[in-house]
Amino acid sequence: MIARGRASLVGLAALLGLGVFARVGETAVTPGGPAGVAGELTEAKLTPAQRAFVDTLERRTFHFFWDLADSATGLMPDRWPAQTFISIGATGFALTAYPIGAERRYVTREQAAARTLKTLDFLWTSRQDTARVGSTGYKGFFYHFVSFGTGARFRDVELSNIDTALLFAGMLFCQSYFDGGGKTERRIRALTDSLVLRADWAWFKARPPLLSLGWSPEEGFLPYDWRGYNETMILFVLALGSPRHGVGIDTYKGYTAGYKWGSFQGQEYLGFAPLFGHQYTHVWVDFRHIADDFMRAKTIDYFENSRRATYAQRAYAIANPSRFKGYGADVWGLTACDGPLDGKVTVSGREREFHSYEARGASHDRVTDDGTIAPTAAGGSMPFAPEICLPALMAMKERYGDHVFRKYGFIDAFNPTLDQPMKTPAGAIVPGVGWFDDDYLGIDQGPILAMLENWRSGLIWKHTRNNIHIRRGLKNAGFTGGWLEYWRNRSMGGR
Repeated sequence: MIARGRASLVGLAALLGLGVFARVGETAVTPGGPAGVAGELTEAKLTPAQRAFVDTLERRTFHFFWDLADSATGLMPDRWPAQTFISIGATGFALTAYPIGAERRYVTREQAAARTLKTLDFLWTSRQDTARVGSTGYKGFFYHFVSFGTGARFRDVELSNIDTALLFAGMLFCQSYFDGGGKTERRIRALTDSLVLRADWAWFKARPPLLSLGWSPEEGFLPYDWRGYNETMILFVLALGSPRHGVGIDTYKGYTAGYKWGSFQGQEYLGFAPLFGHQYTHVWVDFRHIADDFMRAKTIDYFENSRRATYAQRAYAIANPSRFKGYGADVWGLTACDGPLDGKVTVSGREREFHSYEARGASHDRVTDDGTIAPTAAGGSMPFAPEICLPALMAMKERYGDHVFRKYGFIDAFNPTLDQPMKTPAGAIVPGVGWFDDDYLGIDQGPILAMLENWRSGLIWKHTRNNIHIRRGLKNAGFTGGWLEYWRNRSMGGR
């Protein structure tokens, strides 16, 4: 199968034995590896209208993070305009946003560094203990949601290793990006090391060798473990890369033992129904032409796997087996997102069941679909398949206008099928057009911004390829090939 929208490293594919890699663009081998994505649609090939759209989308989405971070803590709200709680995972995406803003000159480098340092300073000095109330985390990890102003645990939420991993990933990008000699940037690098190295990943092995999903002071470890492909690849990279409190390859093998390979809509790939699982780790890790044991056996890499998952979802929308309104070649995308309501409604003579927030998706392992489309599904897949993702994003804006594209870019979700007048718990219905969310979500805005930039310039990948924590984790997980070969027989230094 031809691999679209990707750069090729001359000769390095042979090191992996990945014969299916197509050389859609030849890029010189550099210490950091390839830059942005080369393929059918690159930034250089954009029409003026496409370029204007991409510029507007990236700027607006950046300002979601820049404008709305909590002034007291520097942490990021889960959503806006609804005022709920702060999200540790969304804070990882906010940290990722700040260098992008500096590079695009939305803000100065000094402003971006100061915002980053404020966030890290708060996280380092916040309470870490087993108290049920008042602490921000424990064992180096942070609670899934915390409160505005104080950063204290929100109600009875769990201590979340995956949300902490997203937070750390954002920190590590900042650590590698802010490489200057000034006091602020040196402090960013030092605090990142302190925060990342403090986390006790091995403590989460409640049922060895697997890692529990979380912990709470009331219940102890959650009775579920991470097993099977999902968004947590970044968690395992960091846990395997920890020199003080890390885990071994047996933990990673336990995770990959739950993988499900299959066929869906003409694509063969490692399945996970919501597209966010194929996107999150890729925000910070350049998986082009590197592979672990599982992917070596399949003769592809995780980047190609995500491309196939993206194409499969588009094909599913074209097939539209449930006959939802609006689905097609240029309006598609299922992932975890908001929804209109929980319950059944008869629409156009057919009873439909709708959901509020739900991990929507379509793959060979399951289909969860109520007609709700999330723009982040296409936006977060830009590097994998820009030739279908950019037209989808532009079509959503063109077709639905201000209903879907507003001050901070795309609202979280919309559902064209639910178009009859009625009240919904969240968002609003435009009669004859559909339901539209009112909120933006940090964990959905983040992939749009980050993956647009990775597609355009490879900015995040360029820096994280040089980060010792990420490289060490990939090496310990058994990844070889591609840009990792530059570091073979060299020191593991660098940030």
